[in-house]
Amino acid sequence: MQATIKADRSLFSYPKYWPHCLGTAPFLPMSKEEMDALGWDSCDVILVTGDAYVDHPSFGMAVIGRVLEAHGFRVGIIAQPDWKSKDDFMKLGKPNLYFGVTAGNMDSMINRYTSDKKLRHDDAYTPGNVGGKRPDRAVTVYAQRCREAFKGVPVIAGGIEASLRRIAHYDYWSEKVRRSVLFDSKADMLFFGNAERPLVEVTHRLAAGENIADIRDIRGTAIIVKEALPEWQGVDSTSLDRPGKIDPIPSPYIMEPECDSEEKNSKSSEAPDAAPIVIQPPQKEKEKRKPWENVYVKLPAYETVKDNKTLYAHTSRILHQETNPGCARALMQRHGDRHIWINPPAMPLETEEMDAVFDLPYQRIPHPVYGDAKIPAYDMIRFSINIMRGCYGGCTFCSITEHEGRIIQSRSEDSIIREIEQIRDTVPGFTGVISDLGGPTANMYRLRCKSPKAEATCRRPSCVYPSICAHMDTDHKPTIDLYRRARNLPGIKKILIASGVRYDLAIEDPEYVKELALHHVGGYLKIAPEHTEDGPLSKMMKPGMGTYDRFKELFDKYSEEAGKKQYLIPYFIASHPGTTDEDMLSLAIWLKENKFKLDQVQNFYPSPMATATTMYHTEVNSLRKVTKDSEEVPSAKGEIHRRLHKAMLRYHDPKNFAQIRKALVNMGREDLIGRGPQHLVPPETADEKRQKAQRGRKGERALTKHTGLPPSFQRKSNGKSGGKSNTQNTKSGGRQEQSSGSNRSGGKGGFSGNQAVNVGNKSNRPKAQRSK
Repeated sequence: MQATIKADRSLFSYPKYWPHCLGTAPFLPMSKEEMDALGWDSCDVILVTGDAYVDHPSFGMAVIGRVLEAHGFRVGIIAQPDWKSKDDFMKLGKPNLYFGVTAGNMDSMINRYTSDKKLRHDDAYTPGNVGGKRPDRAVTVYAQRCREAFKGVPVIAGGIEASLRRIAHYDYWSEKVRRSVLFDSKADMLFFGNAERPLVEVTHRLAAGENIADIRDIRGTAIIVKEALPEWQGVDSTSLDRPGKIDPIPSPYIMEPECDSEEKNSKSSEAPDAAPIVIQPPQKEKEKRKPWENVYVKLPAYETVKDNKTLYAHTSRILHQETNPGCARALMQRHGDRHIWINPPAMPLETEEMDAVFDLPYQRIPHPVYGDAKIPAYDMIRFSINIMRGCYGGCTFCSITEHEGRIIQSRSEDSIIREIEQIRDTVPGFTGVISDLGGPTANMYRLRCKSPKAEATCRRPSCVYPSICAHMDTDHKPTIDLYRRARNLPGIKKILIASGVRYDLAIEDPEYVKELALHHVGGYLKIAPEHTEDGPLSKMMKPGMGTYDRFKELFDKYSEEAGKKQYLIPYFIASHPGTTDEDMLSLAIWLKENKFKLDQVQNFYPSPMATATTMYHTEVNSLRKVTKDSEEVPSAKGEIHRRLHKAMLRYHDPKNFAQIRKALVNMGREDLIGRGPQHLVPPETADEKRQKAQRGRKGERALTKHTGLPPSFQRKSNGKSGGKSNTQNTKSGGRQEQSSGSNRSGGKGGFSGNQAVNVGNKSNRPKAQRSK
């Protein structure tokens, strides 16, 4: 949805704070010496980040720092501090207003560990690509060190890591439900989503002398409270959950029932499926208050959801229903004797505000303190441009939903052209090729909901699944016009599109596919079908392969007309919730039949708060109303099972032959073992048989149906299972495959959230998790 929901106040409408007379800093200072050169005796705000400081609009801390600077505040940056003591947190002195803390452009746990929980030794956001420069759970550690450095100074947490942990959440690395990060970090306030608007308001109010404990009403923030805020009315979450399929858009004039008692809520939660909502005509006497205004939802307590998977799934479902800034209610969840209070999301930026943010005086290079050291994340995006934010696709595995949201916020064409010209004229090493015009997706620029009323009240989790909403505009003409104008600029040789194309939208406008194929593909175009089978696709909220086939047909046609040999590079996810072993086998067969040999593959990564993570943890389909009889969702858990699913994506790798053969035998699919074109993997070689025999003679236990294969692998005989599977801890060998370049579980960065990079690597071997 293109943003049509308006805020009460423009982002840059505040009077400038008094230090604005000191002018603009070439780089935001990282040392006392730089502060002295600028004539500063102190910083108003100090931002602490787990990334290296790159003064570029794709790096969240640069965006937030420059926005606050434009309001007159003196902003310093402490990048990748030594967190083992408070010393590095004191090097810029005491901030006058607050510390702002973020893990960086990526969640620190996803940055540090592979999807198999193996340690990474690199970090794309660190000079020299060196790993280990930020702590695990960086927001919590940094906030605590700021407290130690200067007692009494407010601490505000933000960025992707804070966004994904704002309520009680399943933590994949510890395999338990953890409290809101606001409790663990002891920060005073948390910002979620793209936070320019709430951060500017909080900063001005603190500068005006307000106490941070009294600032409780700002959208896009979360705080800890003893009780609900005054004049807010509570609704129990169990009174809101609707029947399975997507509900009709409710009338904004219908008043919501209030939560009178626990007994009433209990009865409501057990009621049979309700009849379709009837949209009532407007009635003047009921226009005094919209049903979501000053209403908060009481979620099940942390102490409840940490042990009750059904209520955890219910809580996740409610949270995702309350993400539309136009109609979202506040949320409140008890943790012990206190509550986390989450205000409705911040209003999206309008085009003029987006332009102003991206027109700020970024140097577009790393801070000089890093010298000639390479920062891979910067090298990847230094010639690319963000043209929009948000994504209304709603893919369940993707953190964009929980962080940036579904509202599309687009820049103007003129602003984008100015940035291209700036890159051309000022960025070292530019050769005339823009590496990307994109964002979370390549082709949602300026797409919008055609009905402002529907946009303001919609609670659908996706605008394109199970089909494209009738209200959704799919006209790609603004994107086509932008491409044509950009590539005709003097000094521009090529405009490439590297962001993932949403092909179900693209086929609605074949002219866009033609423009893409003729001018903006460098031989390969990445798209993400994610899977071929309906089971996992329905849990991802992704379209079926028929849509992929139609896009491929158009892409091949226009590439041929242009006389170009161009190829689609599809990305797939292994082990996603809802994926059975048979589903992975069908995907492997499809890859073989279509002659795909993938080098880059990824296992599902359960990022905090994502709907797919909820399904992974609870094995309940939270896309529909959660009851005791909810649909069960199979999930590959345990190292052996997840390794097998991943191995099937690389069926052609000899390292995976033995593992796939064992699975095929146990699945009764020996017909796929052989050396013909119809076979998936070759039979054992003489050397392999000899090595197996030698291991047997040495007393080693071979991997069989009795030593750790998942139950679904057991061969069935006469309708009976071949025996229960025992669990076995197994160390993983070999190389960790590189993750997909689209960091859908990593996220966007800083307080504002921008492009992120997920670079795979070789890994160590931590403790194996049990196979289930």
